Amino acid sequence: MSLEMTENELTLAIIQAIKDRKKLQFQAIIDELQPYDVAQQYLNLPNRHKNKFIINLSMEQLTDMIQELDKEEQLHVLEKLGIEKSSKVIDLMDNDDLVSLLTDLDPEKIEELISEMEEEDSHIVQNMMKYAPETAGRIMNNQMVWIPQTYTVREAVDKLKHFAEIAEYLNYLYVIDEEKKLVGVVSYKDLLLADMHEKIEDIMYSRVVKVDVHTDQEEVAKLINRYDFIAMPVIEEDNKLVGIVTVDDVVDIIYQEANEDIEKLSASGKAIDFNTRPMVAAYRRLPWLVLLLFIGIVSGSIIAGFEKTLDQVVALAFFMPMIAGMTGNTGTQSLAVVVRGLTTNDLNFKQVVKLVLRELWVGIFIGITCGILIAIIALFWQGSATLGFVVGVSLLLTLIIGTLAGTIIPLVLYKFNVDPAVASGPLITTINDIISLFIYFGIATMFLVRLT
Repeated sequence: MSLEMTENELTLAIIQAIKDRKKLQFQAIIDELQPYDVAQQYLNLPNRHKNKFIINLSMEQLTDMIQELDKEEQLHVLEKLGIEKSSKVIDLMDNDDLVSLLTDLDPEKIEELISEMEEEDSHIVQNMMKYAPETAGRIMNNQMVWIPQTYTVREAVDKLKHFAEIAEYLNYLYVIDEEKKLVGVVSYKDLLLADMHEKIEDIMYSRVVKVDVHTDQEEVAKLINRYDFIAMPVIEEDNKLVGIVTVDDVVDIIYQEANEDIEKLSASGKAIDFNTRPMVAAYRRLPWLVLLLFIGIVSGSIIAGFEKTLDQVVALAFFMPMIAGMTGNTGTQSLAVVVRGLTTNDLNFKQVVKLVLRELWVGIFIGITCGILIAIIALFWQGSATLGFVVGVSLLLTLIIGTLAGTIIPLVLYKFNVDPAVASGPLITTINDIISLFIYFGIATMFLVRLT
C-alpha cells in the first residue's frame, strides 16, 4: 500500500478489495492502519459495505476498532456481530473501555452483553461498575504486571515476558506483599540495570504515588500530569492493588472535561456537536436561555426606572450597549482564566488572594485605558465634557466590577464544591449587564443637571 495514498483513495481500495473478495489485499491495507484509522474507514464506508468490512477483520482488529468508536456505533457493531461473536469481542476489550460502553445502558442490555464473558472478567467488570462514575475505580483497568517483593530480578523479567502480550503498559511493575497490598514499584529501566540475582525489594521504590478507587478522575489526571507518569496504580481502602489508570485514559479525561467546561461556559448544557439534530440542540440550549431571558428582563426594568434621565439626555442611549457589552466581555475573560486555572492547579487561600488582587489590577488598568478612550470619543462626538466624564467613569467602574465578578463567582462556587464552569459566560454577561446599567444610569442621574 502506498504511503502517499489519500483517505479517499484508501477507502476506494478497501471497497475494491471487499468487492473482489481479496482478503489478503484487504488485510495488507488494514495492517498498515492504526485502530483509529480503521474505525474512521469503517465510518466512511457506504452502509452496504460495512458488514463485509467487519467480517474481514480479525477478532483483535475488530476489538481495537470498536474501542475507537463512540458508544452508539459500538452497540450498533455489536448488534451486527450477534451474541457469539460480540461476546468474544467483549472478552478482548479493555475493562475500562467495556465499563464505559456499559455505562447508562439498561440492566437487561448489560446482562445480555456480559452473560457470555468469562466468569473472572465478568466479575471484574461488574465490580468496576459499582464505583461512582468519573472515579479512578470506574476508569481503571487490570491489565498490569504485578510481582511479589520476594522475587528476584530474573523472576520478574520472566514474568514480564510472559505477560507482555496481555499488559497494556510494561513501563512499571507493581510490587505487592503476601496480602496483595501495594508496597513498591519497579520500572523497566530498573530491571535492565539491576543484577539478575538481586531481590526486587532491594531495588524497588517503596514511596509509591497512588490513588484510591474513589478518587475523582480529574485528580488522577492532575497527578499523572504532575509526575509525568505513564500509568497510576489504583488501590482499595486496605491498600490492595486493584488496577491502573493509564495515560491514554487521562487524555480521554482531559478531552471530556474540556468539552464539559466548554458546554457549561456556553450554557448549552449537554453535548452538542455537528451531528446533533436541530430540535435536540434547541432543547438542550433552551433551559439556560429561558432563565437568562427572565434575568435579562431586570435590565429592561433598570432602563425603565431611569426613563426620565434617558428622556432628558438621549445621547446616553448611544453608549448603553457599549457599557453593557464591555462589562460582559471582561467578566467572561476573567471567568475563562479562572476555570482554566482551577483545572490545572490546587488553589490555596494565598493563591486565591493573589489571583483576585491581580484581576483587580487588570480591571483597573483596562478600565482606565478604555474609560479615557471613550471619554475622549464622547467629548468630540457629542461635544460634552460632562457626558465624556460620565461615560468614562461608568466604564472604569463597570470594567473593574465585571472583572472581579468573573473572578470571584467561579471561586465561590469552587469553594462550595460546585463546578465553577456553571458560572457560564452568558450568566456572567447577564449579571454584569444589570450591574453596568445600574452604575451607568446612576452616575448619569447624579450629573443630570450638568448634562442637560
